[in-house]
Amino acid sequence: MSIRKVVFVTLLSLVLTAVFISGAAFAADFKVAIMQDKPGAAKKFKPLLDYLSEKGVSAKFVVAKDYPTAAKMFAKGKVDAMFSGSGIAGTMIIKDLAAPLVRPLSKSGTSTYWAVIIAKKGAPQFDGSAAYFKDKKVIFCSLASSGEFYFRSVTGTDVTGIDIKKAASHGAAIAALNKGRADVAIVKNRVWDKEKSKYAELKEIGKDTGENPNGTMIVSKTVDTEISGKVSEILLGLKDDTSAKATAAKDSLNIQGYIKTTKDDFNHTIALLKKAGVTKDFNFKY
Repeated sequence: MSIRKVVFVTLLSLVLTAVFISGAAFAADFKVAIMQDKPGAAKKFKPLLDYLSEKGVSAKFVVAKDYPTAAKMFAKGKVDAMFSGSGIAGTMIIKDLAAPLVRPLSKSGTSTYWAVIIAKKGAPQFDGSAAYFKDKKVIFCSLASSGEFYFRSVTGTDVTGIDIKKAASHGAAIAALNKGRADVAIVKNRVWDKEKSKYAELKEIGKDTGENPNGTMIVSKTVDTEISGKVSEILLGLKDDTSAKATAAKDSLNIQGYIKTTKDDFNHTIALLKKAGVTKDFNFKY
């Protein structure tokens, strides 16, 4: 081999090695926030990590104890992506910090949800007005489109005479209502549908009229489009992948796979958030 060819091959090898190392380093640093409202809840995502790794993306999950914690980590750039409720996802879109990527399609074929208002049997139906909540104890999840954001979209900034209580999860809010710690709970309909058989004394008294994307992965706008595109490609391919790791991931998350999600899918959510007072300067506090 001529000296010229040796030099060319050597340089090519160095360039490819540098590209590989750079890509590997970036992939290893790809951090995804997930919420763990009770011990062990994050374990269901472990098979998805294995699947991403097999497909060439070494991701790391960062656990957040609740919605506000997850939101602040994302806003401060401590994570690159997040599997998020629509309230946080929509807020990040309004703040121009993130873009939606994909969302899960459940085994039953659903990918959206909405807020429902729950109370003890005998309570009057929710009339859609802020006055309904006056002199009541109202419980919900902070910064959830089927919780605090829905509540704020109804009441605005004036919550005088309303005793607001926060719950770590929608299930916790329902349980607190059942124990008499609140008069009204605002929760995710999917959770209520799953849990309501346990609560004979509770009933649905109202609901939101629009739907929100469920469990969307949002990606920071600071993330390289090549890596976000790769992650999107992998997750969208999960549905039709029958391999052992793909099946394990889908079974653990109880999903068929993921579907493409865009800002248009958040039209109702963003309108609700803006009505609740969310702007580009929103700091995750009321």
